[in-house]
Amino acid sequence: MPDRTRYDAARMDPVRVPSIPAASFALPPRLEGLRRLAYNLHWAWHPRTRGLWSLIDRTAWTRYRNPIPVISGPTEWSRLLGDEKFMAEYHDVLASFDQYMANGSDHWFKRRYGEALSGPIAYFCAEYGFHESLGIYSGGLGVLAGDHMKTASDMALPAIGVGLLYRKGYFRQSIDADGHQEHNYPDYDLSRLPLSRVQDASGLPLTVSVELPGRDLLIAVWLAQVGRVPVLLLDTDRPENADSDRPITNILYVRGREMRLHQELVLGIGGIRALRALGLTPAAWHLNEGHSALLLAERAREHVAGGLTLEKAWAAVRRDSVFTIHTPVSAGNERFDADLVRRLAGPILDGGGVPVDRVLELGLGVDGDPGQFDMTAFSLRLTSGANAVSHLHGQTANATWQGVIDRPILGITNGVHGPSWIGSPIVELLEALGANLDDLDASTEAGRFWERLERIPARDLWEAHLRQKRELALFARGRLRRQFARHGEAPAVLAELEGALDPDIFTIGFARRFATYKRAGLLFSDIDRLARMLWDEDRPVQIIFAGKAHPADRPGQKVIQEIFQRSRSPQLRGRVFILEDYDMRVGRFLVQGVDVWLNNPRRPLEASGTSGMKAAQNGVPNVSVLDGWWDEGYEGDNGWAIGGREVLADEAAQDWHDALELYRLLEDEIVPSWYERDVEGLPRRWLAVMRRAMATALWQFSTTRMLHEYTELLYLPAAGVQVARAESAPLLTEAS
Repeated sequence: MPDRTRYDAARMDPVRVPSIPAASFALPPRLEGLRRLAYNLHWAWHPRTRGLWSLIDRTAWTRYRNPIPVISGPTEWSRLLGDEKFMAEYHDVLASFDQYMANGSDHWFKRRYGEALSGPIAYFCAEYGFHESLGIYSGGLGVLAGDHMKTASDMALPAIGVGLLYRKGYFRQSIDADGHQEHNYPDYDLSRLPLSRVQDASGLPLTVSVELPGRDLLIAVWLAQVGRVPVLLLDTDRPENADSDRPITNILYVRGREMRLHQELVLGIGGIRALRALGLTPAAWHLNEGHSALLLAERAREHVAGGLTLEKAWAAVRRDSVFTIHTPVSAGNERFDADLVRRLAGPILDGGGVPVDRVLELGLGVDGDPGQFDMTAFSLRLTSGANAVSHLHGQTANATWQGVIDRPILGITNGVHGPSWIGSPIVELLEALGANLDDLDASTEAGRFWERLERIPARDLWEAHLRQKRELALFARGRLRRQFARHGEAPAVLAELEGALDPDIFTIGFARRFATYKRAGLLFSDIDRLARMLWDEDRPVQIIFAGKAHPADRPGQKVIQEIFQRSRSPQLRGRVFILEDYDMRVGRFLVQGVDVWLNNPRRPLEASGTSGMKAAQNGVPNVSVLDGWWDEGYEGDNGWAIGGREVLADEAAQDWHDALELYRLLEDEIVPSWYERDVEGLPRRWLAVMRRAMATALWQFSTTRMLHEYTELLYLPAAGVQVARAESAPLLTEAS
């Protein structure tokens, strides 16, 4: 029977959630450890474990990118049991995993804060991007949440995540022959995913309930184990529920507002009840975006039931709750019609001593519209600490939410989880410098390997980059060939793709959500000038795009169509490409393999952005507007800035100004620098920028640095722990 140990503050054990694997299959006794490896997403950021799945069944691993179909399929185990090299690798990988899981005392949180917490940090988020095989994420927010959980595991920070299990996930994108985005929703077979069914105290599958008008909604609780950190995923697709209720958690970011509010009731209220059913009392509560805001109302209801007055209940909730805002764009800040909130949430709140009208009052937005319930405003009023996701975003957020906040919103800049995003050729070079990407350490000279990058031989760095670039080219050619074959293109056209994305040509990468403010089409402002650059005989250029637009975002979908059609135009065909179905796997190839990373949003609408951080950690410099993280990350020698910090009132004039500056940078500085070679054939000037891009990103824009700041500025204060700032003290954002 699984270990039922819960959080033990005295021993600082991680949270352990008892569970039953979703699939039932037999393994040879000598290989039973494969089950442990497969059902822990630790493999998602450890290449050696992924290599083990490929050794077992390369075809299944290549097809599914998921170990459950690999080890549950028709495998010839006798062959592997007799293979000494495989068995040695299996035992080494398993021993390394077991050591990782058992040994948390040497990591930052336990070294510095040992027994400071009385319980774990409960982290609520509407989406998580752990790996492309588990499609319960859409983009930056989910990928950041996944990186947050992975880093909490690496740091041995006691934490537990809560989210929703979307059985149809986020849509899979295809682009038709006219450039239209098409939406396809997979139907995930949970028995083929690395998920387990959480058990209750009696050993039965755990189910919690949330009262809805006229019925109780039953919610199954699943477990995604992310290294040392469990993440609970809530699922309403249960036979006990009415057919009309079962799809509540089926689709991420469903368009219907009433269905969306049902989802957020499940996340906020159902999530609290799942933690309580497991006997967990978090030391602090982190709301990552406003989607889970109703957990604050549910916690107030608990306090009222325990005997507190409503005002004292709100104060108790506020004391140990923290909140992160991720975007200044209105579409990213949830608002619901007040009457809808009254109808759906009123019965559970009013019946629990938390009047829904008081909840609506606390959720009054900055516009003062009583007909709208603003989840961000509600969260800001009921949390003791709040942060934006870059220093510039902190300034924007403080200006936006004046009148709602009674203390400054901090600027804690996002980071990325290096082991998930840095390519193996670059990792090998960093490890030769003494890097331990699973445990970054800025406190000692030995730990600051990013300060020793000049020791990497120039040829080794360039060859590592070219290897990653070749991997991108091979991957993209296969994707493009399948895409155009589906369009009915001729064999001659498909054959041309064998030479697409030539690694000897300078390559620009652009990949993100296709919201219009991100201006994906800025490069096409002057088609003739762009074409001359792309087809220059001595210094040609190629561009690769990827990204999705939300199914309800028609203008964003139009941008995709325009880029696709331009990529097939006589002037640009063969130099501009757009890959369909952007996901974490596509993202890894792109940030590792292009030469420069382009980002040109309208300042200051990009709250942070993390794709550019991933590129920089791979030695891929950024050329970006001074927005989000790049406003603080740009140092003059680690990439390029498009324009300055002044914003023109006329958007069209701003777009044209930025397009001209981008063309100038590419023509006069960036492309010539890449093609300039010394007698050894090396681009020395470019390599210097690559080194600086890495040196300024590997620590400063890591989730390790980010979580140090979350811990010391938000988590520990919310848990009532006095904090002496560590070596990684951030700059706090002043109120504007």
